[in-house]
Amino acid sequence: MKITGFSPIIVSQNAEGIKELFEGLGFEHLHTKSDIEDGNNTNYNLKDANGNRINIATSNKVPKDLTMLSINVDNFDEAYEYFLSKGFVNSRGDKVTETESSISTMLVSPSGFAITLTEHIKN
Repeated sequence: MKITGFSPIIVSQNAEGIKELFEGLGFEHLHTKSDIEDGNNTNYNLKDANGNRINIATSNKVPKDLTMLSINVDNFDEAYEYFLSKGFVNSRGDKVTETESSISTMLVSPSGFAITLTEHIKN
C-alpha cells in the first residue's frame, strides 16, 4: 500500500461557505465530486499556489463541522485492513462508499482522531 495523497478535509453542512472562505485565501477550486451517497454529498478539492490542498465535503448528518485527515491510497482493502489492525474503527460499521471513481470510508483511531481513507479508481 502506498499513500498517493494526503490533506485536511472539512465536513460541514455549510461546505459552500467554507469553500468560499478558502478561495478568498487564494485556494483554487480544482474539481467537484457530486456522486457521493447517491448525490446527497459533494466534495470540493482546492489547491493553493504552493501546492497545498484541502478537501471540503458536504454532509447534512454532522451536527457541527468535522476536521480530519484525507488519506488517498493505491489499495483500499490493504489500507483498510492495516488501519483496523492498528485499532481504528469504521465509524459507519462496515459501510464503505463506492462511486464510479472511488471507494472510501471514515475511520477513527483509538485516541479519537479521524481519517477519510480513499482509493481513487482510474478508468
